Amino acid sequence: MAKANPLQEQLLKAGLVKKSKLAEVAREQNKARHSKGPVAPNEIQVEAERSRAEKVERDRALAAEAKAQARVAELRAQARQIIEDRKVERSGESEYRFSVDGAIRTVLVNDDLRKKLSCGALVIVRVGERFELLPRVAADKVRERDATMIVLDHGQSASSEPSAATSEDDAYYAQFKVPDDLIW
Repeated sequence: MAKANPLQEQLLKAGLVKKSKLAEVAREQNKARHSKGPVAPNEIQVEAERSRAEKVERDRALAAEAKAQARVAELRAQARQIIEDRKVERSGESEYRFSVDGAIRTVLVNDDLRKKLSCGALVIVRVGERFELLPRVAADKVRERDATMIVLDHGQSASSEPSAATSEDDAYYAQFKVPDDLIW
């Protein structure tokens, strides 16, 4: 032994350790000092890696959310463009009333537009604070992009209602006469 640790020398003199055990410990310490193997990460490195992983995941989630919002905005812009390109010019002095968000709104139409609205050939859509009339084909394209813009659509099939109850209701109300000139 070239350089012995003073504590090791004292333990050897006291007879508490053997010379062979002392040499083995010295070899292990020397091996650990000069080894090129991976060093066990300390607590700071583990914490830094965990923090980096959390930041990457947070950034990924924010990017996905921003991408989803951009897609929604793009679809709304496409729907607005379809409405601007395909809207039907309104004309007439007859009021057509409909309910939106608990309030009754009015659109001025002529008799032809009224018939098309009631049979479902035309649909009422909302663009900002104004309402426009769209043909069925254009309304279907708008519905694919943003269904919340569709305000009134009489052409939608009411498949959710049972047909038996509807026929019973129709039979009951058939006994009441409705005047032909009634406009709501």
